[in-house]
Amino acid sequence: MLAIAAISSSSCRASAGAPTPSDQFIKSSAALIALSHVRVIDGTGAPGRDDQTIIVQNGRIVALGDAPTITIPSSAQRLDLPGHSVIPGLVGMHDHLFYELQAVSEQRRTIAAQSAFAKLYLASGVTTIRTAGSIDVQGDLRLKHLIDEGHHPGPSIHVTGPYIGRSDPSRIAGRAAGWANQGVTSLKAYTGMRAPELKAAIDAAHERGMTVAGHLCAVGYREAAELGIDSIEHGLLYDTEFYSQKRADECPDLGAVWTELLQMDVGGSQVRQMISTLVNHRVALTSTLAVLESFTARGAYLDPRVPAVLTPKLREVHASARAGWMDPKSGATSAWAAILKMEMRFERQFLAAGGRLMAGVDPTGWGGVVAGFGDQRELELLVEAGLTPEQAIQVATSNGARFLNEQDSIGTIAVGRRADLVVLRGNPSESISDVRHVETVMKNGILYDPEALIASVEGTVGAFDAGRWFRSPLNLTCVLIVVLLVGRRGVSLMTRQRR
Repeated sequence: MLAIAAISSSSCRASAGAPTPSDQFIKSSAALIALSHVRVIDGTGAPGRDDQTIIVQNGRIVALGDAPTITIPSSAQRLDLPGHSVIPGLVGMHDHLFYELQAVSEQRRTIAAQSAFAKLYLASGVTTIRTAGSIDVQGDLRLKHLIDEGHHPGPSIHVTGPYIGRSDPSRIAGRAAGWANQGVTSLKAYTGMRAPELKAAIDAAHERGMTVAGHLCAVGYREAAELGIDSIEHGLLYDTEFYSQKRADECPDLGAVWTELLQMDVGGSQVRQMISTLVNHRVALTSTLAVLESFTARGAYLDPRVPAVLTPKLREVHASARAGWMDPKSGATSAWAAILKMEMRFERQFLAAGGRLMAGVDPTGWGGVVAGFGDQRELELLVEAGLTPEQAIQVATSNGARFLNEQDSIGTIAVGRRADLVVLRGNPSESISDVRHVETVMKNGILYDPEALIASVEGTVGAFDAGRWFRSPLNLTCVLIVVLLVGRRGVSLMTRQRR
C-alpha cells in the first residue's frame, strides 16, 4: 500500500506542471474565429458601428471592418451575430478578490474568494483587473499564476499589495521591494496613512516601476497629487481637505466630513481647483458607484444574482444585512443617496475637465455587490451620471488600459489588439443594461461560456476556496488520492501534527 502511495505521489508531482485548462468553460479555442454582422463599440468613446466583422487569429485581431468588405477565410470558425454587440473586455481597476459582508450590529466578515471571483469577473465580461488592495497577497499571486498558465479561468490580474496605513516610513521601501520581487505591481495607501508615509510609499513604488492607489483620509487629494500619487479611489467623499476641523495627517470623523461636503457646491471653485490639481498631476480617479449605491435603499440596484453565488449560510447573513441597511425611512440611506448624487456630479466634472476616470466594483460594504455583476452595474450608473453609453464603456475599458500601460494590447477594438472581447445580446448604445446580457466572452482569442462559469460558482462564495491552496485541479485530485491511500492512520497523524 505504501509503495502504491509513493508511485501515485511521484506521478502527481511529475504532471503537476502540465497545463490543465478548464475545458468545461470553453466554447471554442479555434485558432481562427470570425465574428460577423455584429455592432462594434470600440472603447474609444466613438459611436458604435453596425454590421461589422472581426477576424481573430491566434488571439489577436487581424481584420475589422464593414461586413461586406471583409473576406472571411473558409477555415475560420464563423459566428454570425446579428442583433449582438461587441465591446472590449472590461478593465476593472478596483476589483478585489475578496468579499465583505456585514449585517447591522454584527461583525464584518471578510472572505477570500479568489477562485469564485475570478470566474465571476470573466463571466461578466471583465478580462483584466487590478486588485486595488489585498487581504491575501500570496493567494492572489497564486491565482494569477494559475490563470496565466491556463489552469484556471479568469481575467488577467494586476496584483496590488496589502493595505498600508500608519507605518514606519523607513520600513516602507523594504516592504515595497519585497512585494515587487514577488510580482506585485501596485501599492494601496489606506485611510490612516500620513504624508511622510505616503511620500515614502510613492517613492519606493515608483523606483520599482509600481503605482500607488489611495483610499485616503488623513491626507487630502491635492496634497497626495503633489506627493505623486497615481490614482485616487472612490471619489470626492474621502477628500477631507475641505473639512473645517481638519488637522494635518489626521483622519477625521467621516460622518462630520460628509455632512459638510453635502452642503458644499460641488461645482464651486474649491472643488474645481482640486480637480485641476489632479488633472495637472495626471492623477487618475477610480469610480466605484455600485458599492456607494448599495447603501441608498434604491431598489433598482438589488441584483438577484448576488445571493445565488453565496453559500446558504451567507445568504441568511446577506438577507439580514439587506433588511438592516435598506430601510428607506432611515436617515442614513437618505444621506447615502445624496452622497451618490454628489459623487456622480463630481465624476462627470472630473471627466469633463480632462481627468482620467476609471471604473471598478469594490465588492465590500455590507455585501450588496459582488465581482463582475457590480462592474456591469457600474456602467449603468455612469450613464445615469450623465455619460453617454460609449463614454461609460471607454471609462471601463480603454481608460484603465492606458493607466496600466497596456493600451497597445487591450481596452480598444482595433487590428493588432489582443482579442479580449465581450459579445452582448442587444445594443448598449440604446440600452446600457444590455451589458448584463453576456453571450460569450473572448479572452486571448478563447471563447468562454458565461453561463457555465456562473453556474460553477453558485453557492460557493464563503466556502473553502480551493483556488487558494491547490496549484491546479490535478493537484487536488492527487492530494485526495494520497489521503485515501495512506488511510485513517495517516489522517490521524496529520491531525496530531497540526495541533
